[in-house]
Amino acid sequence: MADIFSQNILSLMKEGVVKSYMEAFLPKAVSFIWAVILALVFWWLGRKIINFIVSAAAKGMKRRKMETGVIQFTSSVVKGVGLFFLICIILGFFGVTATSISAFIASLGVTAGLALQGSLSNFAGGVLILLLHPFRVGDYIIEDTHGNEGTVAEISTFYTKLQTIDNRIIVVPNGVLANSSLTNVTAADKRMMDIVIPVAYDADIKKAKALLKGVVGKELMCFVDKADRAEDKDIKVFVKELADSSVNLGVRFWLPTKNYWDVRFALLEDAKAALDEAGVEIPYNKLDVYVKQ
Repeated sequence: MADIFSQNILSLMKEGVVKSYMEAFLPKAVSFIWAVILALVFWWLGRKIINFIVSAAAKGMKRRKMETGVIQFTSSVVKGVGLFFLICIILGFFGVTATSISAFIASLGVTAGLALQGSLSNFAGGVLILLLHPFRVGDYIIEDTHGNEGTVAEISTFYTKLQTIDNRIIVVPNGVLANSSLTNVTAADKRMMDIVIPVAYDADIKKAKALLKGVVGKELMCFVDKADRAEDKDIKVFVKELADSSVNLGVRFWLPTKNYWDVRFALLEDAKAALDEAGVEIPYNKLDVYVKQ
């Protein structure tokens, strides 16, 4: 059996079949290897060029003082388009023409459209966000649908990244933000403080109001620049409600948005201390139990 196989190999070699096969195969192999080398070189160079273009475009937009969200969104789009054309060029090294690529994309257009419906919706949502400006990079927003909230860190092609106060990153699709209600907490420069502080029915209401107004003035002195402080006449302390077990005093005044939380936390603490020191009772829910003998 081995002798017959050897004789067949020798016969093929004598007839030049192997030689003809190698002569036909080697050029194709060399051409393929050369195409792979060119593809790797063009991929490396192309990535460098695309990154340079994206960086140059971003610097140009920064010099024009464009919004950070617009810069981030445009940079991601430019990078995506550049990579697409780079891949088309590399495929050309392997004999894939632009006409073939166009025909392939056209044939898969409907399928890809259905498969990428969510991504296309997110892309359109990103465009709407940049055009209509419901929020910008740096704003603190609350997304009402799922309750996500945080400072807008990045607006990319398909998603918006929110940074929470404890430094977590929440990724929200642009389509959700563009098609649902949200609250932009920091859109305006000023914000109204509106809190309620209850006091007992037998407390001196005028005394309690004067104390709270003084506490507000103290907090504004500590946290707010002089030019941005609310004047004494603009600090409103009033009886907001006669509740079941307390007289609810409302406190309202305007202050810069950036100082809102610092003032709020200090105001609640200092108001409690001032009312306690003055002997003004702050009522709370309690249960009295009487044991009948």
